[in-house]
Amino acid sequence: MDPFIALADPVRRDLLRALASGPARVVDLAARHPISRPAVSKHLRLLTEAGLATVEDRGRERHYALARPGLAPVRALLVELAGRRPPAPERAFDALGLEVRRTVHDRRAGTGAAPGTASSQEESA
Repeated sequence: MDPFIALADPVRRDLLRALASGPARVVDLAARHPISRPAVSKHLRLLTEAGLATVEDRGRERHYALARPGLAPVRALLVELAGRRPPAPERAFDALGLEVRRTVHDRRAGTGAAPGTASSQEESA
């Protein structure tokens, strides 16, 4: 099962949150939800198939744990999306274009020195 499909269900996401604290028995995980223990077991089986959880049989009990390496595709997608920035819209460059035109005009007119520069200080002396 695809980890993204497994994460789509809120019960499975909650089960993963519980497993992030450490391994747990099915009976303990089922006690946290208003659904039956077989339903919780089915959700846990799907998480295991998706590589998001591991299971270990200890006698008659099954203990589940979070499989952190299974989260790698999810983490990779989030890193990819966080690094992407939407392209700047054309209107974002309007003010820049206006400032460039103003600077060119000021320089041609001889008034292009910025405050605090040598030309500006010489004029005030």
